[in-house]
Parts: sequence; structure tokens; C-alpha cells
Amino acid sequence: MQPTTLCQPLDCTYCYLPFRKYKHLMPPAVAEAVAGPVNAWAEADPRFEVVWHGGEPLAAGREHLAALMTPFHGVKHTVQTNAALLDDAWCTFLLEKEVGVGVSIDGPADMNTHRITSAGHPAYPVITRGIDRLRRHGIPFDVIAVVSAPDPARATDFYEFFAGLGCRSVGVNIEEHEGVNTARREVTQAAEFWEALTAAWQANPVIRVREINRVLDFARAVLTAEEAATPAGQAWDPLPTVAYDGGVVLVSPELAGFHDVRLGDFTTGNVLHTDLTVLLSEAEERTPWLAEFWRGVDACKATCSYFDFCGGAHPANRYFEHGGRMDGTRTRYCAASKIALFEGVTRHAHAHSH
Repeated sequence: MQPTTLCQPLDCTYCYLPFRKYKHLMPPAVAEAVAGPVNAWAEADPRFEVVWHGGEPLAAGREHLAALMTPFHGVKHTVQTNAALLDDAWCTFLLEKEVGVGVSIDGPADMNTHRITSAGHPAYPVITRGIDRLRRHGIPFDVIAVVSAPDPARATDFYEFFAGLGCRSVGVNIEEHEGVNTARREVTQAAEFWEALTAAWQANPVIRVREINRVLDFARAVLTAEEAATPAGQAWDPLPTVAYDGGVVLVSPELAGFHDVRLGDFTTGNVLHTDLTVLLSEAEERTPWLAEFWRGVDACKATCSYFDFCGGAHPANRYFEHGGRMDGTRTRYCAASKIALFEGVTRHAHAHSH
């Protein structure tokens, strides 16, 4: 859920969000509309999670964010934050409401050059100041890091930074060409980066690395003949993303806020007008671009030897990398974050099979 589009006080150069400089706030009526079906689902699954994300959820303010959370019952709330606004009052808020925390930081200071403030200054000092507050208050946190230049020579420094940061896990996103980020950076050493990162993790496995675990879980499923446990054997998670205005985008949160002459605004509907349960159950009829996307997934299955691991490229990557088409196949995202990942981790495993 998107409590606000504003990403104060950062203005990262690789950000894909179209309205990150505008403070559009989610009205409480949107949260109330979502909470109805979500509360019922949470009764059946106590692990149910509501993630507040994109722009900066803390920029909505404590009072407003509390009002958005109030209608929900029995769910785990999580915020994905740049940590720049974290102070003692926010830490108290997070503790009192038992909110999970994900922090966005890209590694050591010299690997955070794309994360800058709206005034153009390095954001690293304000991010780490916020992380220090989390640690002082004993608040556990996970990390998402964006890597713009996957350099194998820096993989160990990158991993050891997070190993010493105090986080529980790190998710590594190779910078993607999507949304308003039109940069096309070279990722020729991606496989070597993943291989070196795997070596660094194996030498000191004190935190979980999301991507390495994905490869290991896939290998485990293959070796134990659990076909249903592989990405290709699983149904696509609809991952409903509710934008600030109530619009619901399925599968790819990165499509929220964009409009295409041919495909429309990518939404399946709006929770202020239609129950979320209905939007999900009637997704195929209400989301015309899904049919084109499924054709792309079928094309991947027929042509790509990595399909069992990948399960098919995400809609946003296809759309932004293939000139507005959803039925293309391989993308730069595939090459750097799926194929190179698989090759890098398995290459390390083969070299250390003893």
C-alpha cells in the first residue's frame, strides 16, 4: 500500500516512481476499503502482511500513517523506509505498533552515490543515522540494496558492510530500466558479481542474502523432485498494490502511477468503487494487459532454458524494456538478476562441491 507518493527527503537518481516529489496522501477511506477483505484473510492466515511502500511511508507523518493502519486487525504491518526521517518518536511508534522495518541502503558510502537528498547532497549520513536509532531502540530490520554497477571486486566489501550493519537479511536489486529511470547501465560482470557475493556469504554466513537463498531453495526443490516448489511450478502471486488513490495494480507494483495509450492505467479497478475481493477474483476480465503478459510468459517457457528457475519476467520489466509491449521475452532484468544470478551461485557451488 502506498501511504504517500512523496519520497522526502531523498531523490535517488535510479528511482522509478513518477510522483516522488509530490505529497499525494492516501485517504483513510482507501485503507478502510482495503481492511475489510484483508481482515477476513488475516483470520485464516496469521502471517498476513501489509507493506507500506513507495514513496517514503514516514513522509506521511505518524498521525496519518496511524490512521491508515487503524482499520486493520490481525495483520503484520511493515514499512520500507529510507530511514532518513527516523527519530526517537518514530522508533517509539514502530515499537508500540510492532511494525516491521525494511531499510533501503546500497552498501558502504562509496556505493551509495545514486542515493542523494532532494538538495543534491549524499544521503548516506542521514540513512546511517536512522539505522543507528533503530539499533539503539532494539528494532530489528532488513535491508534492500540497489546495485548499479555489479563489480565482483567490490562484492566482499558489499557483503561485509551488511554483515556488520546489524540487519537480519539483505535483498539485492540490480538497477532496473523501468518507470522514469531510463538509464541503461552496463551489467556485463553480473554473473561474476553474484559468484563473488556467494563466496563472501559462504565465508561468513551471518545474514540471509535473499537472492542466494532463492537459488539454493530452487536447487533443493529440484534435487528432492518438488516441482511445485520451483517458480515455474507455482501460480503467479497477484501481489495487489494499492496506490494512494485506491487504484489496484496486480503483479508489478512498478506500474502504479503510469498510463499507456494502448493499455490504459494498468489498474484492475479501485477499492473505493469495487471490493478488493472482486477485483482479485475477476482479475482476468478487468485487466486487459494480463492476457498479453501471459503470452510473454508462454514464450519464455518455450524458448528459455532458465524458465524453471525464473518463472517468467515481470510485467514492468517487459513493458519498459520492450517499448510498451508485455509479450516480449528476455530483458536486461532477466540477464542480470535471474540468469547471471543462477550462473554465479551455481558456478561457486560447482567450484566448492567438496
